[in-house]
Amino acid sequence: MQQSLLEFEQVHYTYPGTQQSVLNNFTLNIPAKKKCALIGQNGCGKSTLFLLANGLYKPQKGNIKWQGQPLQYHQKYLLELRQKVGLIFQDPEQQLVASTVAEDISYGLCNLGLPTAEIHKRIDDALVEFGLTELAQRPVHHLSLGQKKRVSIADVMVLKPELLLLDEPTAYLDRLHTRNLMTTLKNIHTSGTTILMATHDLDLVYRWADWVFVMDQGQLMLEGTPPDVFSQGEIMEDLQLGVPLIYQIQFAQKLAEEDPILAGFRQRILKLFPNF
Repeated sequence: MQQSLLEFEQVHYTYPGTQQSVLNNFTLNIPAKKKCALIGQNGCGKSTLFLLANGLYKPQKGNIKWQGQPLQYHQKYLLELRQKVGLIFQDPEQQLVASTVAEDISYGLCNLGLPTAEIHKRIDDALVEFGLTELAQRPVHHLSLGQKKRVSIADVMVLKPELLLLDEPTAYLDRLHTRNLMTTLKNIHTSGTTILMATHDLDLVYRWADWVFVMDQGQLMLEGTPPDVFSQGEIMEDLQLGVPLIYQIQFAQKLAEEDPILAGFRQRILKLFPNF
């Protein structure tokens, strides 16, 4: 049985002034040490889940547990929780608060009241780890989007969290910056941090994730390994999510093998493009 790091038990959450629940009897367990992906249509509750997980929101019903113990909602506990559960927003502008890169990375550390020598060491280590040394004194508003995302990750990882939550981290990034980001996340996971990433990129999910959660209208619909989840194509289509490209290709190949006309066409294609 997988060890759960963070647990949602029959959680309900409704935004003030509305009647429709964003999360409705929602139950989910995040397994420790895994690379997890969270997928679902816009508005299904993914971002709300993250804000609840980090203690920024409090559920109206149900329980959220960190390592088996219910979350508490007083200042001292939440400060400690947010060191352990790091949250990175889709838009890094929501996270960057200081003038320069080095100052921004120091912000969370200063709030912890750490010794000055320890703060400087952690900042220097983070600048090296995330390739930001040359940008240390650069004003954050002069950074590219990819650089801002790196800084926002450094801001969180400098606190050494056990769980890292990322809301659409590859949104608006080009292919190069996406590749660099995924390399960074690989290193973070290798160091022992559990990751939960919300994304619409199903091909990325298939290649990267150990475990997949599928949400719809505030509820958990499916979970499992990528092959287990994406093999349930009918459910994924009903949820208007589809499946990764590799599954579409495999389905087309299966049809071609069953239809002699398509099979002949496929053979001609393979002669022209042997690596297809």
